[in-house]
Amino acid sequence: MLYAVKLIVTAVLIVAITEVAKLKHLGYLAGLIAALPIVSLISIFWMYFEGGDKTAIARFSMDVFWFVLPTLPFFIALPLLLKHLSFGVSMGIAVAITFVCFGITMWALGIDIRPA
Repeated sequence: MLYAVKLIVTAVLIVAITEVAKLKHLGYLAGLIAALPIVSLISIFWMYFEGGDKTAIARFSMDVFWFVLPTLPFFIALPLLLKHLSFGVSMGIAVAITFVCFGITMWALGIDIRPA
C-alpha cells in the first residue's frame, strides 16, 4: 500500500509541474516547483516514516547536496545549446556535460564505484 502511495504522489507532482509549465504566464512557477527539493523532501519523509534513523537521513541529505551541484551546468548548457541545435542534440550534450560533472564530483569526493 505504501508503495502505491509513493507512486501516486510522485506521478501527481510530475504531472502538476508539466501542466503548470504549459501555462505561459505561469512558466516561472513550474520552474520554481521543479527547483524545490520536493523529491528529496518526499524521500526524507519516507525514510523517516519507514523507520530511518537520523544518521541515515543526515547522510542522505548531505549526499543530495553534493550531487545537486553537478546538475547545475545542465541548466546553463541546455538553453544555450537550444539556441543553435535541435532539442535531441541539445539534450544529449547537456546530459553528457552533467555526467562528466557527476564523474568529477565523485572523483573529488573519493567515491569509487568499481566492483571490489
